[in-house]
Amino acid sequence: MSFVSMLLVALILDAVFGEPDWLWSRVPHPATLMGRVVNWFDETLNKGEMRQAKGIAAIVILSIAAVLIGVAIQWVPYFDFVEILLAAVLLAHRSLIQHVEDVASALRTGLTAGRESVSMIVGRDSKQLDETGVARSAIESAAENFSDGVVAPAFWFLLLGLPGILLYKMVNTADSMVGYKTEEYAEFGFGSAKFDDLLNWIPARITAALLCLATLDREALETARTDADLHRSPNAGWPEAAMAGVLGVALSGPRSYEGKMTEDPFINSHGKRDLRPADVEDSIAILNRTWLCLVAILGFIALVFWII
Repeated sequence: MSFVSMLLVALILDAVFGEPDWLWSRVPHPATLMGRVVNWFDETLNKGEMRQAKGIAAIVILSIAAVLIGVAIQWVPYFDFVEILLAAVLLAHRSLIQHVEDVASALRTGLTAGRESVSMIVGRDSKQLDETGVARSAIESAAENFSDGVVAPAFWFLLLGLPGILLYKMVNTADSMVGYKTEEYAEFGFGSAKFDDLLNWIPARITAALLCLATLDREALETARTDADLHRSPNAGWPEAAMAGVLGVALSGPRSYEGKMTEDPFINSHGKRDLRPADVEDSIAILNRTWLCLVAILGFIALVFWII
């Protein structure tokens, strides 16, 4: 069974079943296990001198371990079945949609509920956000996490199979935990952040292209091309700029982290800035269309392989 066919099945399984509570309340999710290992390295090595070197060593060890685990699992009987299941677990389309839907629903009930809900998916300060700020944060998270949670793991699975997707998820988990430019992590998280940037470079741009293809929006593709570099991240700007162009809204802009306001410029600055729950719901619809576009492309490729 080809990687394309296995990925196609894994994407569908993830979309149908998502993250079942009955399972992950009984056994730890693979991402949770990865997080525990990253936390151990953080607590053990992120102290004293040479923190940057220690952080680089940690991410190298974690990456090698992830690849070796993937290679070892290939020896398991009925490997294709196991690989599909693990890939489905490590993809996150349905859970992403559910989290963003929760923000839209909460915001419709009230601003306080919206702030609490969006705080679950973004790292910025949410207590002072107005309705537009909550909606914008949710849309940005939707676009960025579609790249990080769906397209990037799918890309690395297609290239390297299970070792590839495990490598990506390990690095992405490490970056989400220690890849911050704070006093505590600026040095130790340097290696994780840079490696994550490298692994996401191509997927982020593929995500922008998929968003525009799914909506047949050439102007949004131009917005992504011109405005992506306005973002502080070398990768997140691509899906966010494409989403901004498709929705016709302005994203990014100034926001607060740890009580300090940034001076980030707006992406698609001429777009609508007064955002509401309906705009969040529109972004969800676009992500679902983009997921369907991805599945259709993979299905076509799988069919070609089968015919050949």
